[in-house]
Amino acid sequence: MSPKPIVIVSSYPPRLCGIATFAEEAREFIQRANPNRDVLVVSHTDGKGNGVYPIIDLDRRDWWKYVAKKIEELDPWVVHIEHEYGLYEYKDNRGIGDGNEGFLNLLDAISERPLIVEPHTVHGRLRDFEANFIYRLSQRVDVLILKCHYQKWRLEWTLPAYGWEVPKNIMVIPHGARPDKLWSPEEIQQLRKELGLSEENGIAPHIVGMIGWIQSNKRWDILLSMWEKVHDEIFRITGEDWDLLAAGAMRDPNHRIEYEKWKEQTLELQQKGIAHYYEFIPRGDLYYKVMAVCDFIVLPSIDETQSGTLARIIALRKPYITTAPMEGLTAQTLESEGGLLFTTREMLKKKIIRLATDKRLRQELSNNLDRYLKNVVSWERVAQQYNEAYELARWAKSRGKRVELSKEF
Repeated sequence: MSPKPIVIVSSYPPRLCGIATFAEEAREFIQRANPNRDVLVVSHTDGKGNGVYPIIDLDRRDWWKYVAKKIEELDPWVVHIEHEYGLYEYKDNRGIGDGNEGFLNLLDAISERPLIVEPHTVHGRLRDFEANFIYRLSQRVDVLILKCHYQKWRLEWTLPAYGWEVPKNIMVIPHGARPDKLWSPEEIQQLRKELGLSEENGIAPHIVGMIGWIQSNKRWDILLSMWEKVHDEIFRITGEDWDLLAAGAMRDPNHRIEYEKWKEQTLELQQKGIAHYYEFIPRGDLYYKVMAVCDFIVLPSIDETQSGTLARIIALRKPYITTAPMEGLTAQTLESEGGLLFTTREMLKKKIIRLATDKRLRQELSNNLDRYLKNVVSWERVAQQYNEAYELARWAKSRGKRVELSKEF
């Protein structure tokens, strides 16, 4: 008899969704850590691939019944669910959502199975709905996985304010980063030629990158508006020529206004010979390659609980600058000591100039990211932590007990 499979429930490629990309990478490394088991995926109807069952149909109020039935058919060793509110929200013909009630119904329907849920949005200061949902979620699963320690200890403060007991089945497992994406300086020069981003194509020898999906919360306009002055100041100090590489694509049509405006601003800078616009779909190897040709990355996001973009920055050991205080971005920057933080436009300007004019600092931050990757967030380590969570869930189910883990503080 074959060992029972691990079943992941999530959005999945080719859907252009950060969690779909996350699930694809997670599955790869969970499979490596469990070579004797199949790792299968129950996805939305646009998911594809071997071992993928695309049956989540949010046009149906009772979508969760079909998912529960499929999970029973697959007879899993453990069920590992990636959660984001929008992934499981049924909306009626008036556009009114069900508040993820269907998702909670799914958990009730498969409650006999060892259950892991990994929410991708748990803000430090929860709204009433979010607090209630996280609490109800924690009561239905064996292990609730959060990405950052601050998310757990904030719950230890937030939930008692409602008069609720703090769940003890919360485990912190960081957002994984690939350990196998590192190019030598010589290989990076080849990548630049491959991508058409070499000096032969009129691109400066040094590149500041702003890479990823072009959407309103990423705030590319902040850097675009100051880049000309920043570029000139860097050249005055060092005599070195730097380009700003703004690379990515629009994912959500609701962000078309920002996309078109920021693309136009980049092209205006490109005509001045100090920036370059590069359109591509930010996923797969190409995402890593485009980021790899940059000397450092600027991630001026204004809303992130954790970031797939940051995971790629860490995988490539690229020094970076990002917004603070900003949930997981700030937490991982402090923990890794691999990036610089800014809170004002003037700080961002100073940090970019500092990083561009100090090669030793860039190397120091890169070395810190290398240690952080190897010791904390490598997918190989994360997959082993998932296995620990799976064992805890199975232990709880087999004994009819609740998982109880220690508090953060």
